[in-house]
Amino acid sequence: MAVERQLARKFALYGCAGWVLEVLFTGTKAALSRDKKLAARTYLWMHPIYGVAGLTLEGVHRKLEGRSRLTRALASLGVIYATEYTAGAALRRVLGACPWAYREGRHLHGLVRLDYAPFWLAAAVGFEWLRDALHAPPPRAAAPPGVPCPTCGTEGPSSERIAA
Repeated sequence: MAVERQLARKFALYGCAGWVLEVLFTGTKAALSRDKKLAARTYLWMHPIYGVAGLTLEGVHRKLEGRSRLTRALASLGVIYATEYTAGAALRRVLGACPWAYREGRHLHGLVRLDYAPFWLAAAVGFEWLRDALHAPPPRAAAPPGVPCPTCGTEGPSSERIAA
């Protein structure tokens, strides 16, 4: 049960992180195009897509753990593009249209933009930082103070005195 809760927690966090990243990206594009409203957008569909992608990227990281961060990021780039294309094609089949249908830039069937590779590569590196933060060992609690030695007055853990 704990494993399922941990997976659900990471799925939710990766989904939210993807939403935030997408809002920042589309808002920045709006700012650069001089949109005074700084309109940013995402889709509810994206949360589960980002959640699944994040969990998939964890598997890529595990398989390539001994490799360089750049190698893992490049492999992750392939996973990101495959996820975006597959999810877009599935949504197109179910909804009749892909919510993010690309019409500009170098794209593949309107489902992925090839010229976004540098941005997705940066996202892959950012994912590694997020993954590392989620897997960081919990901080160790400070050791409780020891009992002062009645003979010398020094304070140390009682287990050390017992062993001596």
